[in-house]
Amino acid sequence: MYLPENIVTNRDLEKTLDTTDEWIRARTGIAERRIARKDESASSMGIAASHMALQAAGLKAADLDMIIVCTSTPDVIYPATACFVQKELGAEKAAAYDISAVCSGFVFGLSIAEQYIKSGRYEHILIIGTEVNSRIMDWTDRTTCVLFGDGAGAAILRRTEKTEPCGILSSHIYSDGTQSDLLIVPGGIGKTSFTYEAIDNKMYCLKMSGQSTFKVAVKRMTEVSKEALAHNGLTQSDIDLVVPHQANQRIIEAVAEKLGVPMEQVFVNIHKYGNTGSASIAIAIHEAREEGRTPPGSVTLLTVMGAGLTWGSVVVKW
Repeated sequence: MYLPENIVTNRDLEKTLDTTDEWIRARTGIAERRIARKDESASSMGIAASHMALQAAGLKAADLDMIIVCTSTPDVIYPATACFVQKELGAEKAAAYDISAVCSGFVFGLSIAEQYIKSGRYEHILIIGTEVNSRIMDWTDRTTCVLFGDGAGAAILRRTEKTEPCGILSSHIYSDGTQSDLLIVPGGIGKTSFTYEAIDNKMYCLKMSGQSTFKVAVKRMTEVSKEALAHNGLTQSDIDLVVPHQANQRIIEAVAEKLGVPMEQVFVNIHKYGNTGSASIAIAIHEAREEGRTPPGSVTLLTVMGAGLTWGSVVVKW
């Protein structure tokens, strides 16, 4: 994973917003978040995380067959941010492209990569979740800007010859475009084009219906998690760790309760980083592994929801 060095605390936000540290903590569980420097971007953070992933896997960039960058804050409109990553890594033979499923991006990326790996088409696929959410925040809107942070995480999927089930056991992804207005950056390109009026009206900043998003997040994450467990013949007692999207502490707790999983088995780092979008799951997995919470043979459930709406779950056996 890669996180910017700049830490912005709730106390820092009190200086410019009509809010308090207590208000933010009580409603979200967030105490601080990382904010990228002006010279940092989705690609630069993704590259840093990718170097770590390659080193951990004992691979070189030349070994990669595909690079999938999951981001809703790309460096430019086009080309794909993945192409900048490919260039800097020197992954000359890798196909490189972006996907946009917002906070669900990394789980969607894992699902795509899983198919290529299991079909035998590719050997090594790099999946990156990376966001500079701070660039699309309205820093005068206390209902949104306090929630998000910047960061990146990366993982490499590789084929294995093991006969027993391991790695990604299954992935389950869904979308519902009828609720696309719940979380949206309404300013567009092909639909609305850039105008001074749109910029002045902050149409290129995130808009969110908080209460509605909360309810649907709990519902969808719970549903897809139960589906993933049932698909693999598992129950909550078979799960060693749940790694949920880090959007809101109350959402995490509500999903855990509905799944019947004690919070001791749920990984939480939202207090340190806020919502890092598509990087959230990847960062959490890295920290969970660093803490020794994914020993060989253990089973982890990943679950997420994002704008679109998009949602999904992945079951991993380490």
